Amino acid sequence: MATRAVPLVLALLLLPSARASAEWQIKPFVGTTFAGATTFTGDLEQAAGDRHLAVGFSGMFLGEVVGLEGDVGHVPRLFQSTGQLVLGSSATTVTGNVVVALPRRWTEYTLRPYFVGGGGLMHARIDDKGDVFAVSTSLGTWDLGAGVTGFLTDRFGVTWDVRYFRSVGGADRGFSNGTEQLSFWRANMALAIRY
Repeated sequence: MATRAVPLVLALLLLPSARASAEWQIKPFVGTTFAGATTFTGDLEQAAGDRHLAVGFSGMFLGEVVGLEGDVGHVPRLFQSTGQLVLGSSATTVTGNVVVALPRRWTEYTLRPYFVGGGGLMHARIDDKGDVFAVSTSLGTWDLGAGVTGFLTDRFGVTWDVRYFRSVGGADRGFSNGTEQLSFWRANMALAIRY
């Protein structure tokens, strides 16, 4: 009986310290996309590869090393450069990710690097003048990236992050050059709020 109680007591003693090292972070961000590519014929201005404003937010629960994150990003005008052929366009990503970071105790007063990867959904929309090559489709997507977070106070900090997004499983609908695909890089800076 005593031999069974020892592991239970040790687990209970270690549990508060594990909880104390875990944290919630909310990160509203602004950034840019670059090096995009698509097979959508609706990209009449061939603008997916240009730089475009990206906005969004993420929420993260991060333990000492491993965490989980939800990320929502929106890129307005992704398929527009001049606005003469494409009237409106956007891409929105919603992903769930696994985060692996350096232990907090190693980086308490410096930048804390992390790697992130996961999957979710990407919605692409293109409205053109003649409504001939219009696109409104949701695709599966995966993302992979890395970043660093530095806290200026116990509660507020800054995060720099770079991620690659790529769609998977698109259909061949005739309005794309082969299977529907969209990929791009996103670089952003976020306000990190720790709870």
